[in-house]
Amino acid sequence: MSLDDAVYRLLKKRVGDAQITRNPEDRVCYSYDAAPGQSFMPDAVVFPESEAQVADIMRLAWEKRIPVIPRGSGSGMTGGAVPVQGGLVMAMTRMNRILDIDTDNFIASVEPGVIVADLHTAVENKGLFYPPDPASSAVCTIGGNVGECAGGPRAVKYGVTRDYVLGLGAVMPNGDIIHTGVCTAKGVAGYDLTRLIVGSEGTLAIVTRITLRLLPKPAYVATMAVCFDDMGKAARTVSGIMRRAVIPRCVEYLDEASLALVRNQLQSDLPEQTRALLILELDGDETLVKSQTEQIRAFCLQSGALDIRMASDPVQAAAIWQARKALSPTLYQIASQKLNEDIVVPISKIPDMVSHIQTLQQESGLTIVSFGHAGDGNIHCNIMYDKTDAAQVKQAHNAVDKLFAATLALGGTITGEHGVGLTKKGYLSWEIGEKEQAIMKQIKAVFDPRQILNPGKIFS
Repeated sequence: MSLDDAVYRLLKKRVGDAQITRNPEDRVCYSYDAAPGQSFMPDAVVFPESEAQVADIMRLAWEKRIPVIPRGSGSGMTGGAVPVQGGLVMAMTRMNRILDIDTDNFIASVEPGVIVADLHTAVENKGLFYPPDPASSAVCTIGGNVGECAGGPRAVKYGVTRDYVLGLGAVMPNGDIIHTGVCTAKGVAGYDLTRLIVGSEGTLAIVTRITLRLLPKPAYVATMAVCFDDMGKAARTVSGIMRRAVIPRCVEYLDEASLALVRNQLQSDLPEQTRALLILELDGDETLVKSQTEQIRAFCLQSGALDIRMASDPVQAAAIWQARKALSPTLYQIASQKLNEDIVVPISKIPDMVSHIQTLQQESGLTIVSFGHAGDGNIHCNIMYDKTDAAQVKQAHNAVDKLFAATLALGGTITGEHGVGLTKKGYLSWEIGEKEQAIMKQIKAVFDPRQILNPGKIFS
C-alpha cells in the first residue's frame, strides 16, 4: 500500500507535525546516500524521538504494508539507506543521547543517532576508549555503524563494531520491542541475536538502543609516516610487519595518487621520490610502545623505506589522520565520479592485490586510487571516471568485475566495511552460495515476513 493522505495523517497523529515531512525539498535530502548514482524519492520522512515512537510507527507500517528504511547520517557507500521502493525513511538522528557511561564496568549505553566522534570524546574524557573509528566518524552515527558493522583503521588490533556491541534494544517490523545480548563480559544463553542484527543493514530490525563494550584508554600513542619509492615495497612491508610479534593498532597505506591529493595536509615535507606511504600507529604502555616503535622503524628501513617521520605531538598526529580521512571526498578532483570498493584479501596477498590493481589501471585506462586498512587486508579501491562518457562508464564497471574476480581468487571478500546494500547485491552470488543465501532469506522471512523493512537490499 502506498503512503497516501490517510496514512500520512495517522502518522502525524502518532509523532506530531514537527517529526514528519513530505515536502519535496525535504524528501529529496533523504533520497540518496554516499553511493554514487543511487537516488529514489521517499513518500515521507519521519524523525522518531523514542523507542516507543519507533514501535508505534512500525505497527502502522506493518498494518499498511509500507516500506520503512532506517537511516543514520546517510554516509553509507552502497545505497543501504536509499528508499528504492519509496515508502517511509525513518531518520534516527534525533535519538542521539549517550544514556550512560559505566566506568566501573566499562560499558556505554547509547541511542543510535549518537555521532561516533562524540562518543569517542565522551568516553575518552572518562579515561575509556571505544576503538572503532571509521573515516566518517565526524558525521556518521553509531546506529549506522551497527547496521553496516563498520570498522576503520584500528580494526587491525581491536576489531570492528560487532566486537564491541554487547546488547541491543530493537523494534521488529511488526512493532514488537526486543532486547538482545547482555551487559556482561560473557553471555551464551540462546542464539546470538545481537551479532545477527549487527551488520544486517537495517533489513531485520530497527536498532533503538546499543550497549557497547569499552576499554581503558591507552596511556601512550606513537604515530609515524613511512615513505617508500614503490607501492610494492610498501605492500610487502605490511605483510612483514604483521608477521612480527608487534601488532600496531593501525597500518594504513596511501598509493601515489592518494599522496598527490593530500601531500600538502601532512604538515611534513616528504622525500620527492615518495610513491607510497604507510601510516603506522602503536599504543599502550609508553616504555613498551617506544621499544616496539624502534623495532618497527628498523624493519621498515630494512624493507626499503626512504624515510620515517614520527609525529612529534598529538597535533601533528591529528594532521596525518586528517589527511587520511579527507581522501575520499578529495577524489573528485580527479574525475566526476567514482566506484568505491572496499575489498579485503588475506594479509599475505596484499602485494598480489596491489599488483592486480596496477594492472587493472593500465588495462582500463582509468585512474584507480587505492588506500586503506592494510593491516587487515582491507583496501579501498576507487575507480575514477567521467560519468558523462559512456565508454568510461562501461570501463569502470568492467573494472569492478575484474577487481572482484581477482579478490575472490585470492581468498578475499567483496566488502569489508561498506556492506552489500544496493550497489553490490548483483555480486553477492559471486561470494555466497545458493544454499547459504537461502538460509539468509529464511532468516529475513522470520524477522520480516511482509518484507517491509529496507526492501530491495542485499538479496531482496
